[in-house]
Amino acid sequence: MKLDISHNSLNVYKALANDTRLDILNLVAENDSNITEIAKALNISKAITTRHVQQLIDAGLLIHRIKQKNSGSQKIVSQNVDNIEIVFPSTVYREFKQKKSIIKLGHYLDFSVNPTCGLASKKRLIGNFDDTKSFLAPDRTEASLLWFASGHVSYKIPNNLERHIDPELLEITMEIASEFPNSSNVWPSDIDFYVNDVLVGTWTCPGNFSDVRGFHTPDWWADDSSQYGVLLRILIKNDATTFNGAETSKVTVTDLNLHDSEFISLKIESRKDAQNPGGVTIFGEGFGNHDQDINVNLYYS
Repeated sequence: MKLDISHNSLNVYKALANDTRLDILNLVAENDSNITEIAKALNISKAITTRHVQQLIDAGLLIHRIKQKNSGSQKIVSQNVDNIEIVFPSTVYREFKQKKSIIKLGHYLDFSVNPTCGLASKKRLIGNFDDTKSFLAPDRTEASLLWFASGHVSYKIPNNLERHIDPELLEITMEIASEFPNSSNVWPSDIDFYVNDVLVGTWTCPGNFSDVRGFHTPDWWADDSSQYGVLLRILIKNDATTFNGAETSKVTVTDLNLHDSEFISLKIESRKDAQNPGGVTIFGEGFGNHDQDINVNLYYS
């Protein structure tokens, strides 16, 4: 969510300026909840809870969703934003220029995967479940969902960085989860990320999620299969690398030797010998909660 310093953003600031509503946001961030559960956890009445939740929904911070249960359906409250950016009228630091690239999930140039594994497009399964040969199917370029229990996929994009340009920051974003047959919300996976053959960091994904349907997951995909992941933002900067704001390594953008390569390579790997060998699921456009493929932004000056 992007805000500015104007009356247009005032409803969000007002929604955040309350201890109870902040408690509700923290509670819902941990687990989707209904009004009764929130009221009980915070020891306040359902009427007051409803009023606070509605203000957070009106501000776009929370969203109502319908969750199917054995006894029927119920309305639950879910988090609706991952982060908030406030844009001030003037900048303190100079703005970098950027080169944007989008990597489609099926456009990998190299892979080595082990079952459980597979690919799916927005309309159908590609090949067969748990058949590694499906990763060579002609229509694998249409993939919007990709998963494997162990192994890796590798991508390359053109490196359009001219010699006289100084790279300042490489940003990679994707929606990702671990891999578990059908799904398991608690299934950690240590996932390694390499850029230009440099290990920039290892991130532990908490699970593979199907408690509710993904916002963009197509109707034909089964309810008990992977529905959504975590939006992971990798920033390789001049002083360190961060994953969703937490420093994961001291690798810098200079370490990637971008001036010496025609391409920028990205390798995503789940090792069998990792402490948490939990596999990988990547969500592309048309699946999950974020309607995107793998986005790569190179900022330069």
